[in-house]
Amino acid sequence: MNCQSCTSTRMTELRGEICLHFPGGLESLDKPLVWMFPKVLACLDCGLAHFAVPETELKLIQENLGTGGVKAARQTRAGD
Repeated sequence: MNCQSCTSTRMTELRGEICLHFPGGLESLDKPLVWMFPKVLACLDCGLAHFAVPETELKLIQENLGTGGVKAARQTRAGD
């Protein structure tokens, strides 16, 4: 597989530990942290990395962003 950014073939798969925080500054402190431990595909040349959010964690993100999804997150960020 080639890197989507630099087209390098020097890709490696790593195990990750990722904690996601919801946007919104102090107003989002009541929302849960989203921990996940995905496989991360990283380019050894440019550093671009990809991972998939597991279904359980994805549902938690969707529930805490409301029905607006990405649009709601962008609107919240604009208010920061």
